Amino acid sequence: MAEQAETLRRTPLSRDRILRAAVALADEAGIESLSMRNLAQDLGVVPMALYKHVANKDELLDGMIDVVVGEIDRPVPAADWKHAVRQRILSARQVLLRHPWAPLAIETRNMATPAVLAYLDSMIGAFRAGGFSVDLAHHVMHAMGSRILGFSQELFDDSRRAGRSGRTDPAPPAALPPEIAARFPHVAEIAMAASHDDDSVLGQGCDDQFEFEFALDLLLDGIERLHRRGWSSPRR
Repeated sequence: MAEQAETLRRTPLSRDRILRAAVALADEAGIESLSMRNLAQDLGVVPMALYKHVANKDELLDGMIDVVVGEIDRPVPAADWKHAVRQRILSARQVLLRHPWAPLAIETRNMATPAVLAYLDSMIGAFRAGGFSVDLAHHVMHAMGSRILGFSQELFDDSRRAGRSGRTDPAPPAALPPEIAARFPHVAEIAMAASHDDDSVLGQGCDDQFEFEFALDLLLDGIERLHRRGWSSPRR
């Protein structure tokens, strides 16, 4: 291991090496731990050496996002649109689960990065190749929201806060106190009825793999029905 670390330190510094080291650091310790100083220390260089390859931390974060999005499986050629879209979204989900800081990083960027734009363009292209009108494809992308990138904003999702600090093992949801359950009986009823697989990708919580695929399939089935009907928005 020591020899491998020394070999890595002797590898010439490049933009790609910097970005991949930054991704590894964020995976291990959380995005909040990432600084140019810490990254330079990991790479065995002085901080100023990084600025020859990335202008600032914003550019570093953009590049990290592009590295992560680049891990998503490529589109399946000549595949049925529904199958192709579903498989690619699930691939994106697996990638983001490996990098729990990435969803929040993607959300906080002022502009989508080139890799995110290329991914979205290819997904819209899959709908268009499947015979979708521009109108329907437009509304489908709104309906899919962040789910098209493999993550969702759940009502009660501790995993997203966990991802911010680098933790990937959020604690199981706590039971509602009796007085709260009495005030909000329907919420309590759902909380008690919810069963989650301890071996799911995220462990216990409200955004496990089953929940994600359940909602994804609801959306895709509804979109398929609209497509078959030749749906268009009222303003059309």
